[in-house]
Amino acid sequence: MDQLKRQAAARALEEVRDGMQLGLGTGSTAKHFVELLGERVRAGLKVIGVPTSEATRADAERCGVPLTTLDEIDHLDITVDGADEIDPALNLIKGGGGALLREKIVAAASDRMIVIADDTKWVPTLGRFPLPVEVVPFGLGATRRAIEKAFAECGVSGQMAVRKARDGHVFVTDGGHWIVDAQLGRIEDPPSLAKALSAIPGVVEHGLFIGLASSAVLAGGEGIRVIERRKPKGD
Repeated sequence: MDQLKRQAAARALEEVRDGMQLGLGTGSTAKHFVELLGERVRAGLKVIGVPTSEATRADAERCGVPLTTLDEIDHLDITVDGADEIDPALNLIKGGGGALLREKIVAAASDRMIVIADDTKWVPTLGRFPLPVEVVPFGLGATRRAIEKAFAECGVSGQMAVRKARDGHVFVTDGGHWIVDAQLGRIEDPPSLAKALSAIPGVVEHGLFIGLASSAVLAGGEGIRVIERRKPKGD
């Protein structure tokens, strides 16, 4: 599986050109991309990156990839990131690594987002992977009730749990927030659920990435597949 992730990362790296400004994703697959990018940088490639987490920042610095911030540059050419689930419309569930807020900010600031994954992440319908919802700790009970109401209005339901770190304490994001993971099973209308969750005070961000991925690079036993997002008519 790790080899498949590296193959997907290597295919995405073929899209990188000299002088590009890159968003650097978070997670095990994105880590491969950063490592391979570092090899190209050491060989003379001139790029600059914006990391989506402190973990990715440390990886990029270790690999010699020059870094900047979205305060210092006005856009990114490409963001390369992984995903926990990808559906045929290239809607995503992300946030298993806890970096969904920064990942979404960086993806939205990019001309293109390339999602890299092994082909087990490709699903007909999102929802098997728990949906992360990043929340402010204050007023958590009220926020959870509002989330449950949004789920009901969108025709989904499931158990919610505050994410715990490996040490048993509450997991805290780089932004100082908590994450509630929702076991929903199937999300028939991801855009509607995304809109409903975004409207809730106390919800900082959620793991539904709608309309952000330009393409997906999937590595499997049969090789590499590249899926491009279909543009709406008139786009």
